[in-house]
Amino acid sequence: MALRLCRNCFRRLTVSLEASSNGSAKRISPGFRSFSIVSRGPNAISHSFLEQAPVSQQFRRHMFIQTQDTPNPNSLKFLPGRDVLGGTKTLDCPSLEGAKASTLAKMLFQIDGVKGVFLGPDFLTITRSDEDLEWSLIKPHVFATVMDFFATGLPVVSEDAFSNSAANVDYGEHQETVQMILELLDTRIRPTVQEDGGDIEFVAFTDGVVQLRMQGSCSNCPSSTATLKHGIQNMLQFYVPEVQSVEEVTTIVDEITQQEYEKVEKKLAELREKSKDLET
Repeated sequence: MALRLCRNCFRRLTVSLEASSNGSAKRISPGFRSFSIVSRGPNAISHSFLEQAPVSQQFRRHMFIQTQDTPNPNSLKFLPGRDVLGGTKTLDCPSLEGAKASTLAKMLFQIDGVKGVFLGPDFLTITRSDEDLEWSLIKPHVFATVMDFFATGLPVVSEDAFSNSAANVDYGEHQETVQMILELLDTRIRPTVQEDGGDIEFVAFTDGVVQLRMQGSCSNCPSSTATLKHGIQNMLQFYVPEVQSVEEVTTIVDEITQQEYEKVEKKLAELREKSKDLET
């Protein structure tokens, strides 16, 4: 079954999933650490950065990092060329408060302009706070932070970060149906969503309605509603007749985070206006 999908978001969500990668690392002189970046998209640009470092750290600090556009213009996917969480694990950190389980995520939140961090099996997605903020100002800081973190050898997340994930699944009165939905999400849908720098979390199945939470680049994506209805809903209904519709839900934490973010943005806008008045 091939899915009917919105053009902007699930352009790669089909029954047969295809993955591709490209790029090669450059040789550098001893005494330097480097990372190269390949931006994949309509306007692909290659970048190389050199930074002096001790010779003893040369090999463990050398990384080849790629960036990839996502359907969400405010989110950018970073591929460090190595496992981040590994396996099929993901961790959504929509705010600094939600990044307690990850030292890497907390470090990334220290970068000006970073609103959200999403960690995937072999990638991470950064969401910027302002669409007018150029990615060229954020990317170098992300590159340096990621490389410095992996050079430490520290674990990306704490040992108990995923201890309660399986227990949080709400089977309700339809255990067999929910298990089928979870299998479809894990094998047919989530891998392709992760290709776009995001993920989908199952919340509940009630009265024929599948409730999902969008994460990473999928959160607040302009095409998320169309994605749910034309992509995920069609596939689930094809394989699971009990599914009547699919809806996106948000948690209380998401709502509070968004409210606080809007308050901060309002204050910053006021300060910018006052600064302009003083200059004139």
